[in-house]
Amino acid sequence: MTSGPEPESDTPTGETRLALVRRARKILRVLEETYPDARCELEFADPFQLLCATVLSAQCTDVRVNSVTPELFRRYPDPTEMAAADPQELELIIRSTGFYRSKAASLMGLAQLIVAEHGAEVPAELQALTQLPGVGRKTANVVLGNAFDIPGITVDTHVGRLSRRMGFTVHDDPVKVEHDLMSIFPRKTWTQMSHVMIWHGRRRCHSRKPACGACPVVQWCPSAGLGPLDPVEAEKLVRGPQ
Repeated sequence: MTSGPEPESDTPTGETRLALVRRARKILRVLEETYPDARCELEFADPFQLLCATVLSAQCTDVRVNSVTPELFRRYPDPTEMAAADPQELELIIRSTGFYRSKAASLMGLAQLIVAEHGAEVPAELQALTQLPGVGRKTANVVLGNAFDIPGITVDTHVGRLSRRMGFTVHDDPVKVEHDLMSIFPRKTWTQMSHVMIWHGRRRCHSRKPACGACPVVQWCPSAGLGPLDPVEAEKLVRGPQ
């Protein structure tokens, strides 16, 4: 007696759902071992500072943002001060982060809303955060996970790219990627998972030429070979913080 045809897989790689989950969680464990110090690389002292720094980090490196925020927070240490900022002065301080006019408008707008509707305290809810000017799900999850210890998945360009390369999702839309990752990884791992994937994306799994031969999870990656597999050549591509 023969069995019927195998059911079609609903995973991007054609593997069973159980195999995908096991492979993904193995990758996460290895990346956590590879980057034990993985964390948010934006420097902040409180939720408001992290919120502002994350808004500034759009299309800008964390290193650049960290060079700007000390003066920014010296001048505007809290939502009340930021809400009353002189726009031109604010723009001058953050100019080097790029798109400084729209970012300044977002910073003042979110500060004003926090003062008006949240008693000058950054809200710790996703819906409330995403109603602030310039704040989407990515920024909100950064703040929730790192300032309030509420698990959230930050789908930036690195997390999106790695998720597709590793076969965790087929989607480009960050919200769909986020939901696919939520279905694979335990909730308690979401924040740290985002950190290690971002670190891996910045250091090894680059967009144009990944360092496949220097990748600790190459044996479980369906995209292995997009970059050089030779260890010596690949090691030359490994980068530090950006």
